[in-house]
Amino acid sequence: MSIHSNLNGRGSGPESQDFLGNYLESLSMVERLHRLLLDVVKDEFERLNLLDINSVQALLLFNIGDNEVTAGELKSRGYYQGSNVSYNLKKLVECGYMHHKRCEVDRRAVRVKLTEQGQRVRKIVAELFQRHAVGMKERGVLTDSTLKDITNSLHRVERYWGDQIRYIY
Repeated sequence: MSIHSNLNGRGSGPESQDFLGNYLESLSMVERLHRLLLDVVKDEFERLNLLDINSVQALLLFNIGDNEVTAGELKSRGYYQGSNVSYNLKKLVECGYMHHKRCEVDRRAVRVKLTEQGQRVRKIVAELFQRHAVGMKERGVLTDSTLKDITNSLHRVERYWGDQIRYIY
């Protein structure tokens, strides 16, 4: 029994209640998976004794890759989903994982790019994800088809939520 079991759906039938329950469970699962991903990345860096970078920062470096971007672009391009982007960028620059420079067109903006040290972190995360992909496929955790279905479904949810935000009024 979950804390959501007492919620009443808009529909009156059991199918409506089943859908609501499954929807709430999937929302909870997405949140748990995100936190678990952060723990998996953290454990990998602890195993390698790289303790000056956290999992959020490592994923940020992975997502930026070879691109040079502004802080604002990090969110708009989907490279960074959290808060405290300025804090994390500052820490990554201080620790030598990123270069930063003022944008020549807009002096208020700062452009960031991975250093060689940042590229090494990116490679570690890429290799971790590669091992996971191979392991999941070999063990039958996911198939190509299942993974495509999950991804397509999550894209549809993303579009629906985006529309809800854009067209709320």
